Amino acid sequence: MPKDSASPRLDAQYAFLMEADRLKTVERANQLMDRSRFENSAEHSWHACLLAFLMAPMAGPGVDLDRAIEMLILHDIVEVDAGDHPIHILYDTDQIVAQEKAAADRIYGLLPEDLATRYRATWEEFEAMETPTARFAKAVDYLAPALQSIGAPEQLEEERDIVGGNLRRGRAVKAKDILPELFEFTRAAFEGEATDPVLAQRFAFWCEADRLKSVYRATPIADGSRKENTGEHSWHIMLYALTLADHAQDKVDIALALKMLLLHDIVEVDAGDTPIHGAVTPEALKAQEDAEQRAADRLFGLLPEDQGRMFRAIWEEFEAAETPTAIYAKSIDRTQPVLHNLSDDGGSWRTYDVKLHQLDSRVGVKIARGCPKLWPYIRSQCEPWFVARNAL
Repeated sequence: MPKDSASPRLDAQYAFLMEADRLKTVERANQLMDRSRFENSAEHSWHACLLAFLMAPMAGPGVDLDRAIEMLILHDIVEVDAGDHPIHILYDTDQIVAQEKAAADRIYGLLPEDLATRYRATWEEFEAMETPTARFAKAVDYLAPALQSIGAPEQLEEERDIVGGNLRRGRAVKAKDILPELFEFTRAAFEGEATDPVLAQRFAFWCEADRLKSVYRATPIADGSRKENTGEHSWHIMLYALTLADHAQDKVDIALALKMLLLHDIVEVDAGDTPIHGAVTPEALKAQEDAEQRAADRLFGLLPEDQGRMFRAIWEEFEAAETPTAIYAKSIDRTQPVLHNLSDDGGSWRTYDVKLHQLDSRVGVKIARGCPKLWPYIRSQCEPWFVARNAL
């Protein structure tokens, strides 16, 4: 960001958000369910948030679901510096703790002081695992890798050995007393035994959602090394919505906005992604809308009826963009890709020959509607790129 920026707070917020983007390049030991590649920590964080939301009906007394989701958004950001540590490999625990604390110091330290203090406290509460909310979030995080493996149609012998050991004597056992129903479901599914039918429906939805990690967008990740996938994008815009909440207008429910962004692109499992600078004709937009409605029917229909209705209602509120919360969430969805394109020397702007006036009309108007003070800041960063190319 320019040194003469009129908004040091936004400079700091964006520095953190762009640094957090590096989580998309931190590889984990888990593979995607289709076995096409190893999962990264950003898309894992999104999938863990989704699992927490799905299993909310089983949360015990004192669990604050909204805070648990915030914990899972933030919990692995330290891996940008410290890396991931697979459960089946022995490590020096004290060394890992020291590395992660140093990472927290540096990465959360990029933020304005109030946000740095808040995020650090949230991460430390999660790590300490002493409150009901942290214990719930940790239990979800502990069971997610096992469920990821179980959900894959192709079972790998080495992986089954790791999962079996984790469920019998590893850290997943800690979930047994926190989320006993989910632990028992995981154990039974692993052993090929009969499982709770309601949990089976939720699990089927969660498994389908894994496919979102293979839906690629036009926008690159910040380092320009590849295109971003929709699973990691969904995590990143949840982090954006949380970090930029002080720029929201009145009557915005940030916790609901996070749930909207958690679910907003789930229909792309069937309908795919349509770049904002690609589908600009009425016919293309209508075809995409129809495909997304069919996808919503199928995907939300996998869930237990009451939960399916709730998830569908959240998604539909986001799509309608009529409430203050949905307008804010839509603004954030448009905000994230812009500076990613800029960091990659134009990214999808070059692909679609985008002009500055088109960025204003297709993106700027929607950002300004939900975050009026945000668009002038973002535009000021982008305008020199378009001016240098005479692309006004």
